[in-house]
Amino acid sequence: MAVLEEFIRSNRITEVECLVPDLSGIARGKIVPAEKFLRILRDRGLRLPESVFIQTVTGDTPPNSVTNPENSDVYMLPDPGSVRFVPWYEAPTAAVICDCVYADGTSVDISPRWVLKRVLELYAERGWKPLVAPELEFFLVAVNKDPDYPLVPPVGRSGRQESGRQAFGIDAVNEFDPIFEAVYDYCEQQDIDVDTMSHEAGAAQIEINFNHGDALSLADQVFLFKRTVREAAIRHGIYATFMAKPMQNEPGSAMHIHQSLVDAETGRNLFGHPDGGDTPLFMSHIAGLQKYLPSAMPLLAPNVNSYRRLVQGSDAPINVHWGRDNRTTGFRVPLSQPEARRVENRVAGADANPYLAIAASLACGYLGMVQELEPTEPVKGTAHRLAFTLPRHQGDALAKLNASRPLREIFGERFVACVTAVKQAEDAAYQQVISSWERENLLLNV
Repeated sequence: MAVLEEFIRSNRITEVECLVPDLSGIARGKIVPAEKFLRILRDRGLRLPESVFIQTVTGDTPPNSVTNPENSDVYMLPDPGSVRFVPWYEAPTAAVICDCVYADGTSVDISPRWVLKRVLELYAERGWKPLVAPELEFFLVAVNKDPDYPLVPPVGRSGRQESGRQAFGIDAVNEFDPIFEAVYDYCEQQDIDVDTMSHEAGAAQIEINFNHGDALSLADQVFLFKRTVREAAIRHGIYATFMAKPMQNEPGSAMHIHQSLVDAETGRNLFGHPDGGDTPLFMSHIAGLQKYLPSAMPLLAPNVNSYRRLVQGSDAPINVHWGRDNRTTGFRVPLSQPEARRVENRVAGADANPYLAIAASLACGYLGMVQELEPTEPVKGTAHRLAFTLPRHQGDALAKLNASRPLREIFGERFVACVTAVKQAEDAAYQQVISSWERENLLLNV
């Protein structure tokens, strides 16, 4: 913990945010004075109730929880490698991401960060190291204080709302220059390794690409990035949203995950042959994604809104076909040199918890490799002409996850039970809401 103490002393930190990503990717935890934080480090005194990992997105706790009935404490262990300076506070503030353990020192197996670590351990046991590069889409929207009203694009520097389609529009991005300057400044100060930015097809929809790297590090960065973008937007009088489908007539937002595999010792890409061809390991990785990803959907499309994005004729995939440089498929293989051979998982939504989305994607590929599965032939032309094979709603996705013994073994039975309980509770709460569509079309007609 000397690293943490040195960071706090050298940056004259006065407060420390101790963060734990919950099931929905929401930052939970505690804020403590810096001196108290340093004392706590010495006696493992920072605690949270175990129920922090079974909260729904609204903060409720599902009945018949899988956690212990006493709701006992778990202990927060700050990861020294995750400490960062938080740039938007007046008082010098640090944030550190914490892992959690029980009183006996064992890991909290329903923690999303632990689930990703577990998947990475399976790779490490075989001498493999996965590399990932997320691409995250989000919308900027006008402040919406009444949730009964639809979201609308914000007003940019021209004084007008964006209309039409501005995919890859440079001037459209420049409408919100002050926000993105703040985002890039904040990211630089937090060592969040973002790369390119572009305007997507939706009104005021933006995509930010991350440079490829270690899977756990990238999950941490995406977790912090979402918080950073929301903060920058609010400070400029608008909202940023990572909902999968925030507006009715606009496309949805994805978290595309590029994933490759290297030898842990040599760093050699294990997906591409020196002659330019694909290795059998790469083909099996794709096959694993094809076979198991539909059963992992609760981790890639975690909310009731998530499935509104996955519709025919949209920019999102509807099945598990793969293709070479084909953006209509669930799994796209970009044209690349052997040392950069990778597959892009295009199924995950921007609303997914990055730890769980990356863990799910890597777990499916892992199963394909160890089982030596073979993929289908690559699709040419649009994959949207083919059958819809992804789950259509949350209930279907949860049933598939619980029916998949290989995924339950990787993620852990308690974790799968936790996901099921939380998502069933969220779905039950959603089903109680009467929508404006129902009032408009059913009130006086049926």
